[in-house]
Amino acid sequence: MKTFTTTLASGEEIQYVDRKRWFWILSVLFPLQPLFGIWMHARTGDEVWLFFVLLMSYVVAPALDMVLGEDRNNPPEELAMQLDQDVYYRRLTYAVVPMHFIAFFVSAWYAGTQDLSTIGFLGLAMVAGLIAGLAINTGHELGHKNSKLEKALSKLVLTLPAYGHYSIVHNRDHHSTVSTPEDCASARMGENIYQFALREIPGAFIRGWSLEKERLNNRGKPVWHPDNNILQSYALSLGIAALLIYLFGWSMLVFLFVHHLFAYWQLTSANYIEHYGLLRRKNENGKYERCEPHHSWNSNHVFSNLVLFHLERHSDHHTHPRRRYQSLRHFENLPQLPNGYFGVYLLAYVPWLWFKVMDKRLLALPHVQGDLDEINICPRARGAMFLQYGRDKMVEPTIRDLKTL
Repeated sequence: MKTFTTTLASGEEIQYVDRKRWFWILSVLFPLQPLFGIWMHARTGDEVWLFFVLLMSYVVAPALDMVLGEDRNNPPEELAMQLDQDVYYRRLTYAVVPMHFIAFFVSAWYAGTQDLSTIGFLGLAMVAGLIAGLAINTGHELGHKNSKLEKALSKLVLTLPAYGHYSIVHNRDHHSTVSTPEDCASARMGENIYQFALREIPGAFIRGWSLEKERLNNRGKPVWHPDNNILQSYALSLGIAALLIYLFGWSMLVFLFVHHLFAYWQLTSANYIEHYGLLRRKNENGKYERCEPHHSWNSNHVFSNLVLFHLERHSDHHTHPRRRYQSLRHFENLPQLPNGYFGVYLLAYVPWLWFKVMDKRLLALPHVQGDLDEINICPRARGAMFLQYGRDKMVEPTIRDLKTL
C-alpha cells in the first residue's frame, strides 16, 4: 500500500495511507453491471436477470452502506497535493469511459438482436439508462479538471445519455448559484422529486443553451456555429443513434428514448438530494455568501462512495470544485444523509416519507435551528411550511402563499 509522506516546517513528519486505494477500481467496474444480467439471461432465458442493475443499486448498495457504515477518515491537508498528483487515481477516471461505452453498446446490441418480450426490452433499456446516469457522474468528475484530455473525455462520455449541455450548465451556473432560488438544480423544501424534475431537466437545458449562446456572442459568433459545444456533443449523440438504427433497426428509437429518460432521471435523483432546502444568504451588497460545506448534503457511506468516485462527499466538492475525488474531506456538523445515494433515492421516490425524514433533519441543522428564513422553500409550499413549522420564526406568508394550501 502506497504511503504519502511530507515533513512540516517544524520537522514533524506526516504520513498517510489511502486504505481505499485499490477499492476505487469499483467505480470503474460498476458500470459493467448490465453485462452480468445479459450473460445470465443468455444462460437461463429468465428475463428477470436483465433487471440485475435494480437489485444491485436499490437493494444491495443500500444494504452494504448500512452494514459497512461510514468512513469519516480524511487525508491530511498537507498531503492533498501529493494525492492529486498521483496518476493512478486519474487513470481510473480515464479507464471508466470505455466501460460506459461497452455497457451501452452491448445492451443495445442485445436488445436489438434477441427475442425479448416488451418488458424485457424496455427493462434492458431502463437499466442501461441508469448506468448512463453514472456516465454523467464520470463526465462530472472529468469536466471539473483543467486538462484538455479530461475535458475531451467528459464531452465524449456525455454523448451516451445525450446530455451535452451538462458541463456548461453545471460548471458555469450550478456552482455559482447552488443552494439559491435561482438554481434549477437545487431542490427546495416542500418540493417533491417529481415537481423538481419538471423544473430541473428543462431548466438545465435552457440555461446551458443560454450560457453557450452568450459565450459565442461574446466572440462574435452566432449560436448555430460549429464551435457550439452543445451542438458538438449532440452531433455525436445523433451519430450514435444513427449507427444503432442502422445496425439493429428502428426499435432503437424506443431503446434510446427509454435509455435517455432514465439517465436523466438518475442525474435528477442526485441533484434533488444534494442540496434539498439548503440556502445561501444574500449579503448587504445583494450577492450570495460564498458556498460553504454546510450548503450541500453529505454522505460518508463506504460502498456507494467507492462506486461513485466519492461523489457523496459533496460538501467539500462544492467548496473546492477542482479537488480530485481521492482528496475530498469530511467535515463535522454537516448536513448528513441517512444512507448512501442509492438508498436515499428510494426515500425521495416516496415524497411523504422523504418529507417526514428530511424536513426534520433540515430544520435541526446547526445553522438553521428551526428558522425557516434560513431554508430555500418552494414558493408553492411556503404557506404550508409556515403553518406546520414556523409560526414564530418566519415572516407570515402572503395571501398569494396561502392560496397554495
